[in-house]
Amino acid sequence: MADPTDILAEHARAIWQAGLDAVAPDGLVAEAVHVDAHRLFVGELEIPLKAMSSITIVGGGKAGAGMARGLVKVLRGGLGPDFPLQGWVNVPDALAVPSPAVHLHPARGPHENVPTLQAVEGTRRILAAAEACGPRDLVIALVSGGGSSLLCAPAKGLSLAHKIAVTRLLHARGATIEEVNAVRKHLSDVKGGGLVRHFRGGWLAGLVLSDVVGDPLPVIASGPTADDSSTFADALSVLEAFELLDDPALPKKVRAHLERGAAGGLPETLRALPPHVSNTLIGSNRVALEAAERAAEALGYHVVSLGSAIEGMSQELGRLVAGLVRGVRREGRPVAAPACVLCGGESTVDVGEKPGLGGRNQELALASLVELGFRDLESVAVLSAGTDGEDGPTDSAGALITRRTLETAEALGLDALDALERHDAHPFLDKTGGLLRTGLTGTNVMDLRIVLVGPPPQDATDGLAFVG
Repeated sequence: MADPTDILAEHARAIWQAGLDAVAPDGLVAEAVHVDAHRLFVGELEIPLKAMSSITIVGGGKAGAGMARGLVKVLRGGLGPDFPLQGWVNVPDALAVPSPAVHLHPARGPHENVPTLQAVEGTRRILAAAEACGPRDLVIALVSGGGSSLLCAPAKGLSLAHKIAVTRLLHARGATIEEVNAVRKHLSDVKGGGLVRHFRGGWLAGLVLSDVVGDPLPVIASGPTADDSSTFADALSVLEAFELLDDPALPKKVRAHLERGAAGGLPETLRALPPHVSNTLIGSNRVALEAAERAAEALGYHVVSLGSAIEGMSQELGRLVAGLVRGVRREGRPVAAPACVLCGGESTVDVGEKPGLGGRNQELALASLVELGFRDLESVAVLSAGTDGEDGPTDSAGALITRRTLETAEALGLDALDALERHDAHPFLDKTGGLLRTGLTGTNVMDLRIVLVGPPPQDATDGLAFVG
């Protein structure tokens, strides 16, 4: 008979995979784009086929490769093999494989979401392609999480090193994605609607896969095809709030550039979309959560979903997870066992001056482990992982912890609390078998968290075939 802990761990992985499968980018694109005998539909945009001379596909993001493959399949199927179709999309190196019609440009190495010179080169090619379009040409822009790094074109007078420096400073202080983007949009030639400003063609249609709470188009990948209300003054306010304006580590040219813009010497980001530009949201964390919920129900769990807007510091959320487990076990709330509590979103970590190695999901899982301890980890599995397969500068998507994780730590003489206090979750979880390694998944809709409180449902293994 299978060990209940092993069953819970297997179920957590299966539920997570079901959520991941639901946001496969090729399938999401196929739902948003179709061709009939006379028209092409890209989201709500409708274009007569006779009006088009060519289609150029551009973009960047962790889901860019899958989005491009799905789009080319739809377009070739509806328009035929001879219709002029070409493109350039910046993607992580590991996903830059040969692809029909679209060049997938390797623009970022593994385990570090930082812009590169290759990303700048690719982005300049994309902007040039947008400028070269004529009035009968359509550009379809594929935008997904990770695009803020993969689509990078420093504003005139700034360098890639300048942008990297300020972004790292903000991340180290625990800035939110909205705060980071408010700054880097105003240091960029492509963000904040910059791709739209370069576009000279007939139609521009953005297909957007969200990795941001609330799915705000101006924030996803820093909004290359979206209008934007943030200002240079806002960017300066963010730096001031984190006490960075006078920090010696902040490049002087960055502050000078932002102050010049705030004084009216530089144009603000794009304030309104022109009528020939549209954006369509094709997927989000909510889609993954709904699929995970269906999978958990099929396995026999009582399910409650807390939604996709759960943010905060990772350690605080780890303690929240522990509270949820205790509530299920002691009061049958928010749902009775066998229970599955789901939530999405994205947490943050204030790593301090000398952090160890880890990521937001690993820290969340380790914090829940510390808070629960041996007694409350009985018949419990907690999985927290990034749907992109990455968690901080590490080789894992996140973590899956059970009572066995803590037993292994005790046998090895490892101190979970010490690792947590040093923000050094990765080595601890690696040695205890708690890491969830998936490799790049080819999609990105923030994090998915699964908390199972057993015992496992009876005959639950019958449902695994459905989940898979």
